[in-house]
Amino acid sequence: MRYRCIPSSPGQIPLSSGNKQRQKTNSSLNLFLFSFSFQLNVFMGIRFSSSQPAPSESSPASSLGELPESCVAQIMTYMDPPQICKLATLNRAFRGASSADFVWESKLPPNYDVLLRRIFADFPSHLGKRGIYARLCRLNSLDDGTKKVWLDRGMGKLCLCVSAKGLSITGIDDRRNWNHIPTDESRFSSVAYLQQIWWFEVDGEVEFPFPAGKYSVFFRIHLGRAGKRFGRRVCNTEHVHGWDKKPVRFQLWTSDGQYVASQCFLNGPGKWIYYHAGDFVVEDGNASTKVKFSMTQIDCTHTKGGLCLDSVLIYPSEFRKVKAFLNYS
Repeated sequence: MRYRCIPSSPGQIPLSSGNKQRQKTNSSLNLFLFSFSFQLNVFMGIRFSSSQPAPSESSPASSLGELPESCVAQIMTYMDPPQICKLATLNRAFRGASSADFVWESKLPPNYDVLLRRIFADFPSHLGKRGIYARLCRLNSLDDGTKKVWLDRGMGKLCLCVSAKGLSITGIDDRRNWNHIPTDESRFSSVAYLQQIWWFEVDGEVEFPFPAGKYSVFFRIHLGRAGKRFGRRVCNTEHVHGWDKKPVRFQLWTSDGQYVASQCFLNGPGKWIYYHAGDFVVEDGNASTKVKFSMTQIDCTHTKGGLCLDSVLIYPSEFRKVKAFLNYS
């Protein structure tokens, strides 16, 4: 198992124009991080290899243990949270450094204080920044459990999810059309299942203080009704029809005037697919942004059915580069 420090770059450390001293400092930091990375890789190789003898006093383990805690903490600000947590197991200095407030404040969204007020009615004041990060990484429920918000543990980016019960679905009260069915394939433990309908329309909206950045909206859809038989997953596609005749239309609006529209056919029965509805940009993370979205197929010349609607998810757009399941459409 190997770990590496990620050297800083001009994009990570803001430089004042014409400040040569700052550039020298950055060059020195790059060299130090490289040296630290080399020693750490050697040490981790010694520690986790059963074929190697115990490290001697002159081994990299000794030099790592002698690093000042404040220096280790400063290095950790350039690492991602999983790396920090793993390094905390090395020795006392690393464990102490991993608890430093300024380390975890660098991983929190810039508007984390606004998020705490929005998500929690009474947030404990005694928690340090590491405790705040851990609490935000949980699936935190909002609006009677119809929404969940969390930070991605690896990247520290905010994600939000709206359940089918938190959406406005045409005909949802008519059991001949729609039913809420229990399932362990949803973080909300149930999904909306469409048997058959002429006018398909789903609308929703969210008002939330998203941290500044670019976000993507996805509808999590499954053609066919998934279930279990003798402990194995099965999918009933008996009611799947109509989705190959006309495309589904997605629309997205924001309170500051952004608008996106797209359309695509639904296919791939038997698996959950994240259909990309559009992107929006947040400029000010301290103010709430209202986002409205819809999914429609209102051509009444034919019926459509056999669809499970789980939720609508709002992820940072950069997730599409690292999470393959978001790249279907």
